[in-house]
Amino acid sequence: MTSASDVVHDERAARFEMRVQGQLCIAQYHLIDGVMWLTHTEVPPNLQGRGHAARVVKAALDHARAQGLKVRPACSYVRSYMRRHPETRDLLEAH
Repeated sequence: MTSASDVVHDERAARFEMRVQGQLCIAQYHLIDGVMWLTHTEVPPNLQGRGHAARVVKAALDHARAQGLKVRPACSYVRSYMRRHPETRDLLEAH
C-alpha cells in the first residue's frame, strides 16, 4: 500500500509525484505571487479509484500550508477534493 509519505515533491518539475506499480501519479502546479495554482492531477487509468490522486493532492496542500502559500484549484479534481475536505478551505486564494 502506498501512503502520503511516499509522495515526493519534485520542485524542478513543479509537481508532487509518487510511483505506484512503477507508474507515475502526479499533481502539477505553478507558483505565481505566493499562490500555488494546482493545474493538473493525473493517475494512470489502471490505478484510478484507489485514492492515489487524493494522496498527491493532500501532499501538495500540506506543502502549501507549511510554506504559507494560498491555493488556486485550477484542476477540477483539486476543486472537488477541497470541497470534500473543508479543513483545506482556509488555503483558498481570496478573489
